[in-house]
Amino acid sequence: MNVLIIGGGGFIGSRLATEWLLQHPESKGKITLVDQAFLDNIKNNPGFKCIEGDFSDPSLIDPLLEKEPELIFHLAAVVSGEAEKNFDLGMRVNLYGSLHLLEKCRELAYCPKVVFASSCGIFGGDVNQVLTEETAPKPKSSYGTQKAMVDLLMNDFSRRGFVDARCLRLPTITVRPGKPNAATSSFLSSIIREPLNGKPTSYPVAPSSPFWILSPKQVVRNFIHAAKLPAKDIGDDRTINLPGITVSVQEMIDSLEQVTHKGITDLISYEPDAFLQSIVLTWPPNFDTKKADALGFTADKDTTEIISNYIQEEHIQVPKK
Repeated sequence: MNVLIIGGGGFIGSRLATEWLLQHPESKGKITLVDQAFLDNIKNNPGFKCIEGDFSDPSLIDPLLEKEPELIFHLAAVVSGEAEKNFDLGMRVNLYGSLHLLEKCRELAYCPKVVFASSCGIFGGDVNQVLTEETAPKPKSSYGTQKAMVDLLMNDFSRRGFVDARCLRLPTITVRPGKPNAATSSFLSSIIREPLNGKPTSYPVAPSSPFWILSPKQVVRNFIHAAKLPAKDIGDDRTINLPGITVSVQEMIDSLEQVTHKGITDLISYEPDAFLQSIVLTWPPNFDTKKADALGFTADKDTTEIISNYIQEEHIQVPKK
């Protein structure tokens, strides 16, 4: 099977590519990754073909689609904070780039399977409600609006038989290694990652603020699971709210203490940020994921499991008291 991973150089994309190759060694040399940059361990892996560039550029993506990959993972996006600050860039990449991908598949008339990284950021309104797949999107950010529009397009293009899409509405992914990025949710990784590296960090919302989260390990597992599901099992609505766990910022900090030691959280401080609050506090933290559960998607057990796995996977030496 020929596989195309758009956004394959990113943290989740590179992990997805590596895990897919591990589970499908017969795919060696048949996995093409597209992104603006790649780490050396991905670029030098003979199992992958790495293409550097902007996926929303037709001159880059069209030749790759003309090879008719049977499976496309679409993870590329301008993240939430950047899409809010740069409207034109967010529209070009998140909406028009995705629309062009779908139109090119329609033009080629070969109906690939497309697993799309959507977001729970498409929801807004009453943050106290429990959301289901039947809840109407009411995004309070340009990023959420762009993702919601692509969800609708994926549904309609699937209905018409142009693609076979699965839109996974992702919770906030934590813990991400590396440096903070432009995502408005970046602090939910920073409050775990930075203290483990002996560095100070802060969070911009009240410590009681709850969020819907999922670990990178579970996200990758769920992407691969989505690719293997028969279309008939998913049904006409191709959007799926992935399972996650609801935790507050304070609960995450307490879990970090539980896994390590109390003194480590002295590096974490509360620094309110009105811009970040205006986006992240519109994300509902409570979901009913009966559809995803029935289809076999999975979540983490709790935040201590997420933090413990992160420490193990990243080979972190926890700073002493």
